[in-house]
Amino acid sequence: MNKKFKNKYRIKSARLPNWDYGSNGMYFITICTQNREHFFGEIIDGKMQLNEIGKLANQYWNEIPQHFPYVKLGEFVVMPNHMHGILIIDKTDNGDDVSVSVSVSVQTLQCNVSTPNATPQPHTNKNKKMANISPKPGTISTIIRSYKSAVTKNARKIHAGFAWQPRFHDHIIRNDKSFHNISNYIINNPINWKEDKFHE
Repeated sequence: MNKKFKNKYRIKSARLPNWDYGSNGMYFITICTQNREHFFGEIIDGKMQLNEIGKLANQYWNEIPQHFPYVKLGEFVVMPNHMHGILIIDKTDNGDDVSVSVSVSVQTLQCNVSTPNATPQPHTNKNKKMANISPKPGTISTIIRSYKSAVTKNARKIHAGFAWQPRFHDHIIRNDKSFHNISNYIINNPINWKEDKFHE
């Protein structure tokens, strides 16, 4: 399993044109620490042993649906220097299964979003450019930005040097078979740690 997915979901590519990343779908997320530093703990005998910061990363991921009620969590795991998780966006009220017809690996820049009480700024070309690249409400980028921010704020109380890599990887999961394979990949990530691309 590890060999099959070793590079598939970690390649650099452009964001899928015209895809609404706030739309219903299943998304495989990978977030790395800065310089792949082991901030979250260590793998011992094939099992992840979370330290204090690792427990925070685990806790805040579990709390995502409390802040974004339309999000459901699939499998996820916090590794020594990265984390994998599946986010399921379901903004319908009828409980229909989510199906996605497009699949692509992408990297997303983490950008700042405006706060509700921010002082209005004149409309300049720079402001328009920032508005175009800032995460839109309800999107994967907004969810991940919120998660990373919460972990960073509290992790730095433990280790002042904690930082995330500024980008994260996301992959649109297109069918049940892919969902099953990726879920197994996440579950088995600690066991396959020594063969992992992020293992150093």
